[in-house]
Amino acid sequence: MQPIKWERERLVLLDQTRLPHRQDWISCTTYREVVEAIKAMQVRGAPAIGIAAAFGVVLGAKEYAHLPAQSFQKRLQVIIAELAATRPTAVNLFWALEKMEQVAGKLAGQDPHLIVIELEKAAVQLTVEDLSVNRQIGNYGQQLFDFPARILTHCNAGALATAGYGTALGVIRAAHAAGKVQQVYADETRPLLQGARLTAWELVTEGIPVTLITDSMAGYLLQQKMVDLVIVGADRIASNGDVANKIGTYSLAVLAQTNNVPFYVAAPLSTFDLSISTGRDIPIEERDPREVTCIMGLSIAPEGVDVFNPAFDITPAQYVTAIITEAGVLRPPYREKIASLKSEKGKTG
Repeated sequence: MQPIKWERERLVLLDQTRLPHRQDWISCTTYREVVEAIKAMQVRGAPAIGIAAAFGVVLGAKEYAHLPAQSFQKRLQVIIAELAATRPTAVNLFWALEKMEQVAGKLAGQDPHLIVIELEKAAVQLTVEDLSVNRQIGNYGQQLFDFPARILTHCNAGALATAGYGTALGVIRAAHAAGKVQQVYADETRPLLQGARLTAWELVTEGIPVTLITDSMAGYLLQQKMVDLVIVGADRIASNGDVANKIGTYSLAVLAQTNNVPFYVAAPLSTFDLSISTGRDIPIEERDPREVTCIMGLSIAPEGVDVFNPAFDITPAQYVTAIITEAGVLRPPYREKIASLKSEKGKTG
């Protein structure tokens, strides 16, 4: 499953707002179309947003490659800033844009057409690396399974949220291939139903046993000992191990700890943000109230009602049993281990 495709002159995205009923593809030929696709969550999931934004830079660079070198660099900064302003929480967006900025910066003053070529190579490489990284996460994660497990997951951290394999669902895929999955429970994940529309669709498509539940049923399942472990993805992880993820994750983590069920987070090292000390400093995106008052365009609430719609919440590190990365499984205390891994990644990457 490949939700992001680069076809030289255009970026093709699987429109995730239409799933599971329709598989429509969006063709982006300008960076502005990529900006709108990210804002509208037609492409979503932290790694996927980063990859799409990287190709957005490429499209923008192609558009302005006719300019003189200095003007081209200034225009590129504007393009990167517009892409960075699309979603505030997922750090992979800023990580990918920084990578692209570094490529352009090293070649500043040279022929813009040459810079475009190098930017395209960098974006393609980010895609290749994401697939490799997620397979490594899957391999490390499946080693935590000692028996066919019953797994609870929240939102969608699968192929649709990445270049095509997944973080949390990547672990589940790897575990299923090893015969270690008995059952997956997928929270519906209100308000946009990424669990019901996307995670359930991915798992059904691949023949992995999945049962859909409402978000409010998770506590009952945990209390009734129907779940062996919980695994989720992440949009940003602070240097102390606090995790920002889809709204409802914190509740799930507290319920898991109360019921002595391991709570795992699967994320690439690019999701860690060492500039942020704790989760309190992670910006939380607030989205359109209509996401809460409507489902698939149908109003379900009285007109004029006040709405609070934060897209993410923060799970303190104390509730996280382990964080699964491409470099191995981290266990608390997290701060020194995260800093060490990021440092090693920087030396090799």
